[in-house]
Amino acid sequence: MVFQQSLSFTTSGRSTNNITDQVQSIVAQSGINIGTCHVFVQHTSASLMLCENADPDVQRDMETYMQHIVPDGDPMFLHQDEGPDDMSAHIRTVLTNPDLTMPVSGGRCDLGIWQGVYLWEHRTHGHQRKVIVTVQGE
Repeated sequence: MVFQQSLSFTTSGRSTNNITDQVQSIVAQSGINIGTCHVFVQHTSASLMLCENADPDVQRDMETYMQHIVPDGDPMFLHQDEGPDDMSAHIRTVLTNPDLTMPVSGGRCDLGIWQGVYLWEHRTHGHQRKVIVTVQGE
């Protein structure tokens, strides 16, 4: 059996947004007890991550590190059509993940106690983001 649904999010600019509850809700709606859940963000300047969900300092540290390795407005970037954060956002997405696959057990994503699913906005201003959740199994 396959079940698919899309989610829409409005981001507030560069940040991480915990979307675990929304993904878990779709898995529950699917009626699938055991299988896999695939989550995909349909954008080139946002990504997904499976990350620590207990201490928000982890997400802040991830952003600090990313700013260090991929700074906005670096003069080596030719593509800056939409501003100094344009190419850096694309590189951040390539370095991270546009998708995640997780096991489904007991009708839920079988995440570790400290794991959460996050939509990571890489642009400095807010955007509408679409995420596709596909659940397969029985």
